[in-house]
Amino acid sequence: MTVKLGVPSKGRLMDKTFQWFEKRGIGLARTGSDREYAGAVTGIEGVDLVLLSAGEIPRELAAGRIHLGVTGTDLVQEKLPLWQQQVEEIEPLGFGQADLILAVPQCWVDVDTLDDLDAAAAAFRATHGHRLRIATKYHRLVRDFLRDAGVADYQLVDSQGATEGTVMNETAEMIADITSTGETLRANHLKMLADGLILRSQATLWRSRRAAMTPTESLTLTQLLDRLG
Repeated sequence: MTVKLGVPSKGRLMDKTFQWFEKRGIGLARTGSDREYAGAVTGIEGVDLVLLSAGEIPRELAAGRIHLGVTGTDLVQEKLPLWQQQVEEIEPLGFGQADLILAVPQCWVDVDTLDDLDAAAAAFRATHGHRLRIATKYHRLVRDFLRDAGVADYQLVDSQGATEGTVMNETAEMIADITSTGETLRANHLKMLADGLILRSQATLWRSRRAAMTPTESLTLTQLLDRLG
């Protein structure tokens, strides 16, 4: 049996993860073609590399099918209810930083805070006969954040594509999305609410609290984490 390490299967997140492990003496590499999700680990015995999409890694950690995984804070907290009971944060990796934020059209000159949004949402419903629509991929995080802020008159609209474009396309009145520089928001004439930061996210190494381990696997995991500092 081996310790299974889940890593994003493509793109900048995969490359940065490989570099992070390489600096600590653990080699990670894809094997085969770009369409094959096979990988290899060097520098330590008894560890298998499992290549997955970043969005699949929280699920696999929670199910106990992988022992360790690299994915964003946002994905863990969105996809796993009671996530602290299912995974343990080992270490933030220092890349993949992005903020989950609430943004409204720049032309909403009187809406700069959550209190303003609460009043605007009530006025919107009174005027239009339906709730203000917020486009997002992050339903759990947004719903919890707005509940705690006392904002109630809204509905979430699922967006799996270019969320920033939903306001211009008139499929939503505002958005909740990940941003790193804010450039895409500005390009789509959106502004972040002054107190609209929902979560700061970055790539993080997580350990499953649900994965069963043999004594050999437990020893290998301890040795791996010691190597990683």
